[in-house]
Amino acid sequence: MSSHHIVRDDQEPALIIANGASCNMELMGQLLEWSPFVVVLDSAIERVLDLGIKVDVLLGDFDRNFEPEKYLKQQFPLEIVHTPNQDKTDLEKAFDFLIERGHKAVNVIWATGKRADHTITNITNIVSYKEKLKIVILDDHSKIFVLPKKYEKWYPKNTTLSLIPVGKATEISTENLFYPLQNEDLTIGIRTGSSNHVTEDGIVKIEYKNGDLLLMECWD
Repeated sequence: MSSHHIVRDDQEPALIIANGASCNMELMGQLLEWSPFVVVLDSAIERVLDLGIKVDVLLGDFDRNFEPEKYLKQQFPLEIVHTPNQDKTDLEKAFDFLIERGHKAVNVIWATGKRADHTITNITNIVSYKEKLKIVILDDHSKIFVLPKKYEKWYPKNTTLSLIPVGKATEISTENLFYPLQNEDLTIGIRTGSSNHVTEDGIVKIEYKNGDLLLMECWD
């Protein structure tokens, strides 16, 4: 893999590499090709460097006798950002860092798989940033993001779409899904919209009134 990524006038989303399960190299390459700014969480840095990826920022709490300075020679220029606050996860602190730097959107990989508690936290915590940062979490099986209150997108027939509420989402209505919703509520742990699919090639419409609703575009 090339050790460089293409910068396009800061128009493309940044990329955060967390420390969950690795994604396939094709997905990694596609995201690196268009990502102008790469942030790596400290726990993943060795894995990332082994892939020959150019890193812009190394961020984390640097616990467990972690020595970030040793990576400066391998990745100069490398910005080291120490975030010792234990009230937030390293991924959340990476979101905060990007917001402070003026970024509007970010793709996140290696944020799912491995420990279930990390996966659930990483996925659900993105709702608290919905007004400040457009966040998309990707892995080999899905693309995950917070739905706006009104959403329309063209999808091919049989695309698997899951609607997952974070807490409760109310008065949800859909068009062009095999299992339609008509002004209905979804509540995590009680009723979700997992494993729905697109009825026909065309526009899928999703609207809801209150709460937070994640869309997962899924594939096997």
